[in-house]
Amino acid sequence: MAPESAQNTTAQMNMLTEAEKNEGWKLLFDGKTTDGWRGAYKQSFPDSGWVVQDGLLSVLSSNGAESRNGGDIVTTDEYDNFDLSFEFMLSEGANSGVKYYVVEHQPKPAGSAFGLEFQVLDDAKHPDAKLGKNGNRTIGSLYDLLPAATDKQVNPIGEWNQGRVLVQGNHVEHWLNGKKVVEYERGSKDFRDLVAQSKYAAPDYNKNGRFGEAPKGHILIQDHGDKVSYRNIKIKPLSKT
Repeated sequence: MAPESAQNTTAQMNMLTEAEKNEGWKLLFDGKTTDGWRGAYKQSFPDSGWVVQDGLLSVLSSNGAESRNGGDIVTTDEYDNFDLSFEFMLSEGANSGVKYYVVEHQPKPAGSAFGLEFQVLDDAKHPDAKLGKNGNRTIGSLYDLLPAATDKQVNPIGEWNQGRVLVQGNHVEHWLNGKKVVEYERGSKDFRDLVAQSKYAAPDYNKNGRFGEAPKGHILIQDHGDKVSYRNIKIKPLSKT
């Protein structure tokens, strides 16, 4: 069973229902602390650029640069098969993202750590929405690889949206507000063809093997210099098929 929608969880923010506990869901954010998270390529959580307040985990506005203020944050644990659910609220013109199968390759890249990305973006106001190919940098998309469905349902700026990433074996799905918007097979010929036509074809992304095909990795929330808040971040590890 998938977690409840964003509209139904305000009263139970950052909590698990008994049914979710029985199904194996785990909170990744308790609403009060940064336990379970650290800075990407760091041993501890960033000293600035992020704040936990009123049950929200928020990346603060800086100058819109990628991973240059507080920097990205990653889970201390790594995951392979999972059902990940999170809620996010964008500020006007904001850019962020939730990455998975993140591996901290060396040397450290100038921007964000490498991983597959569920795009979190204000499509109307951020210029990235018009870059890439066929809308593959818009909200809910597999960033720079696959565009989200054109009939996706997006709540207005200042309201909560619910994202979901489901991974079982090589099969991956992105869900936005209860609707499946992306589906693909990691490591397939079609997937590798998409990578070859994307920015991830650059050698830097493939030094340690094929991009996006690590057997496991961290969950990452991106600092792109814009204010975006997150809550109800939870994960259900799934058994291997």
